Amino acid sequence: MLHGMGTPLGDFVRAKRDSIQPDTLGLPEHGRRRSPGLRRSDLAARAGVSVEYLTRIEQGRDRNPSMPVVNALADALSLDLSERNHLRYLAKISSGDCSARTRLAPPPRDVRPSVMETLRLLEPGIAVVMNRLGDVLAYTGGYEVVMGETGLLDADRPNLTRYVFTDPGARTFFADWDDIADEQAFDLWLAPSIENSEWLTTELAPVAGPDFTRRLNRHVIPQRGVLRLNHPSGHELRLLRETLELSSDVQQLVVFLPADETTAQGIDELRRGPAGRLRAIS
Repeated sequence: MLHGMGTPLGDFVRAKRDSIQPDTLGLPEHGRRRSPGLRRSDLAARAGVSVEYLTRIEQGRDRNPSMPVVNALADALSLDLSERNHLRYLAKISSGDCSARTRLAPPPRDVRPSVMETLRLLEPGIAVVMNRLGDVLAYTGGYEVVMGETGLLDADRPNLTRYVFTDPGARTFFADWDDIADEQAFDLWLAPSIENSEWLTTELAPVAGPDFTRRLNRHVIPQRGVLRLNHPSGHELRLLRETLELSSDVQQLVVFLPADETTAQGIDELRRGPAGRLRAIS
């Protein structure tokens, strides 16, 4: 699995509890505290469970809480919809319900002909097909125009997650690098488990370092706002992202749209350089 002694569910509950200030829930401060956030006893009382049971969940000793308990914890932590969905998902993983992981076999790397045809129709727009691990599987010429100078596409098997965490240029290229790093770490939870854990332990974690592991276990639900890029050409680009799930392939088609006129003009100027081409990574 992707974590240390606890479970993903326990890690997430504890992280959310630590992030809540008692006064935001109308609870009194209890004077000086050793740890930040909400006391375990306060959360247990709000959720209607015993402190001992909550402790077992947080420490990963109870891996199979009932759905009513999971929902009660979500209410007690005042989770929003995306956080609630993630909590339920982690409860399924912790209980060993592998169907929550989509599938156990490694996902196919090949892109179906009809998806390639869809990419063709999106030219000269900016679009890419990826999986949850961050593998770049196919892209339009427009995507190559924007990403070609960054170094991401230079690898034999380009991978956005590896690029974000290991290429020093990524911290300059992504104006909001912290947010993008959280997005990439979060998406790994949704990747199929066998390839996910093998790839993580052998390839990514050793080179990405402790900052990556910390993000993985924080379970920050990404906001996925406007993507701000400091392009090597000197253009500052602001892009909206539309993500379409190709659920049968465990892949995603991401389309990038200029968020403003300055970005649209910048992309037009980039396009006047060497032309990009539709490409699938075999």
